[in-house]
Amino acid sequence: MSLLTRWFRSRGWRPFDFQREVWSAYAAGESGLIHAATGTGKTLAVWCGPLLEYLEGNEQSDSDVISRRSARNRAPSLRVLWITPLRALASDTAEALQQPVSGLGLPWTIETRTGDTTPALRSRQSRRLPTALITTPESLSLLLSREKASEQFTDLRLVVVDEWHELMGSKRGVQTELAIARLRDICPHLRTWGLSATIGNIIDAKTALLGRSTAAEQSRIVRGVEPKSIVVDSLIPPVIERFPWAGHLGTQMVPQVVAAIEEGETAIVFTNTRSQTEIWYQAILAERPDWAGCIALHHGSLDRKRREWVENGLRAAKLRCVVATSSLDLGVDFSPVDRVLQIGSPKGIARLAQRAGRSGHRPGATSRVTCVPTHTLELIEVAAARDGVEAGAIESRHAVTRPLDVLAQHLVTLAVGEGFIPSELLAEVRRTDAFAGLPDDEWDWVLSFVSSGGSALKGYPEYSKVSAGPDGRWRVEDRTIARRHRMSIGTIVSDAHIVVQYLRGGRLGSVEESFIARLNQGDRFFFAGTPLEFVRVRDMVAWVRRAPNVKGAIPRWAGTRMPLSGELAAALRARLGEAARGVFRGPEMMAVQPILEVQGRWSRIPGPREFLVERVSTREGHHLFFFPFEGRLVHEGLAALFAWRMARIRPITFSMSSNDYGFELLSADEAPIDEALANGLLDPDNLVEDIPASLNATEMARRQFREIARVAGLIFPGFPRSGKSARQLQASSGLFFDVFIRYDSGNMLLTQAHREVLERQLERTRLGVALQRISTAEVIVTKPPRTSPLAFPLLVDRTRNRVSSEKLADRVKRMQRALEKAAG
Repeated sequence: MSLLTRWFRSRGWRPFDFQREVWSAYAAGESGLIHAATGTGKTLAVWCGPLLEYLEGNEQSDSDVISRRSARNRAPSLRVLWITPLRALASDTAEALQQPVSGLGLPWTIETRTGDTTPALRSRQSRRLPTALITTPESLSLLLSREKASEQFTDLRLVVVDEWHELMGSKRGVQTELAIARLRDICPHLRTWGLSATIGNIIDAKTALLGRSTAAEQSRIVRGVEPKSIVVDSLIPPVIERFPWAGHLGTQMVPQVVAAIEEGETAIVFTNTRSQTEIWYQAILAERPDWAGCIALHHGSLDRKRREWVENGLRAAKLRCVVATSSLDLGVDFSPVDRVLQIGSPKGIARLAQRAGRSGHRPGATSRVTCVPTHTLELIEVAAARDGVEAGAIESRHAVTRPLDVLAQHLVTLAVGEGFIPSELLAEVRRTDAFAGLPDDEWDWVLSFVSSGGSALKGYPEYSKVSAGPDGRWRVEDRTIARRHRMSIGTIVSDAHIVVQYLRGGRLGSVEESFIARLNQGDRFFFAGTPLEFVRVRDMVAWVRRAPNVKGAIPRWAGTRMPLSGELAAALRARLGEAARGVFRGPEMMAVQPILEVQGRWSRIPGPREFLVERVSTREGHHLFFFPFEGRLVHEGLAALFAWRMARIRPITFSMSSNDYGFELLSADEAPIDEALANGLLDPDNLVEDIPASLNATEMARRQFREIARVAGLIFPGFPRSGKSARQLQASSGLFFDVFIRYDSGNMLLTQAHREVLERQLERTRLGVALQRISTAEVIVTKPPRTSPLAFPLLVDRTRNRVSSEKLADRVKRMQRALEKAAG
């Protein structure tokens, strides 16, 4: 270990005990999971194991080793496969891995393989893979679809899954599990190590990564150095309104944000959505126009070259501030960053800790994050999040089980390549955690689906993709099917993206088709921090020109409404419980004290073991406000469930609104709330039957089926530059859904669609836990004289959806003035 120790000393470092533990475990043939805070040396902990293994097997003098530095043709074949959840992290990871390789003078080659890889490099890698390859789950699946995949992976020693907590709990995580299972079959002595910084259920995470393989039998969890010190503080609005509403502060906090940025040398301002990134970038630049050129923005829709320019500027400390989304959350090491701000609630404790770790990104340094509320009540969430960080109450990630669409895709991937023997592959698949309990009938159904399309599609040759050969090996023989499958590999489907490009110039990035579809020629909007004028759409490209100025729309991307996490919700309820006892601990709670005092005077501040229901009558009708404090998705499900259960007692129609704190049911007639409470309104039983009955579950499943149909290979998104629109994809998947409902009701993809609606869109499991808690709580029903401070944001959210000519802000101001006057 002398060469490696010498390299550490040359950089002024000394290996941590946990790093040495990983090196020893790797040398002993073990696999495992490293759980350590961001910036404490996880990468070197797992990377140096194979370097030491190579050094020990190639004992030479220092000069002999260094003399081989330029001998690329003598580089070992693929030894390490490094899987990253984001292709944007690949180049940064490659740079980090290259440093010890160069310092030790090893003849190793390190390359990336993602969607951004150039055709020339892909061609070279098709002939020979580098010693270490950094790739994504999708690109790994493509490598496994090669006809001679086994030959290229023969010498593989180690698979590293970086940021495993980001993949676990998603279909991409299942895709990773299946790919690693295939690699273990090729290389029986393969070791697998995962890296994770922020996850609560670390044992479950290791099980999901290693599955039921022999690697799991020889494995361990290695915890890093003591958790980093994280400071969580906030910027308090100068004026506290006692009746706040979501987003009411807007960008009013920009002067305080600019002052906070000026405290350090380099800052990252995190937002929760890409549209917020564009808004805050413009707001900061308007406040400090002299920062033009040293402020930038970064999100996943920007062109790769623009993202890399920003990342390089951060590393070189050339940028004063970068406004970013989660695209800068993970992995990337920006040592110059000494200030991190979070716009709006982080919605989760792990997310806040992860973002805080972008500052002080080195062992022993303190990380600090300053939260900036977008409405005043978010200050309670900041205080609760600080409690969660201090208590280490990090959210758990729950693994996905038996997604048959992913399994079907995996089978076709292998059949496109070397093929498979069903009995052998079944044993391999069952060694993954996701499919450990796969029943025989589900396996047989998937085989039938990929070989014939199932009972409803048997007459269509294009769905008979895989067939058994004379040797018993199942393969894809049709080249067109193989080509289309390789182009469709992937498991995350969203609104179709359209490239944004100058008429005379380069690409800016991409934006959802649904936004572009609303634009007419001449419309102006901001994108990539630039004012643009829309010209036309052609061949899935939105052609634009630069506009001199713009008062226009900001692109709105799909899937941006993050719900409150369960752990943060529990901490929030605890903070409210303190306030109910008159305890306002910390600057955030002292700031919201006037709001909560009105809440307590007019209604009640609910404690952790209380469930508050408010009844209010206005000119609009009869309002019921419920406050479980369980997060938006749970509340959407509860609102529909409660409305359905009350309608069974007496026919009644409700309008609904919900947020992270509660939900509103509005009716023209008074709702039978007392009778409903006495007859099982809060009953946690029978949710499997009651939730679908309370919603248009079939229509929701129809929309969910779009993703499943794409992953399973039922619909093809089209070749490059001729992509189908989101509407076309939905229509195609809807047709399959209707056919299966009518002619193949036992189709297991239909069952999966309904299951995913319940778990992913409505969080059935968490909803059940919430109802279990609420059903044992003391139900407090109050009749406030006016809309309470906690109910007011719900009222505004519903009003937001139906205002016409009158501006929302004007109407809300009038409502606030009336309530403030009543509050005295």
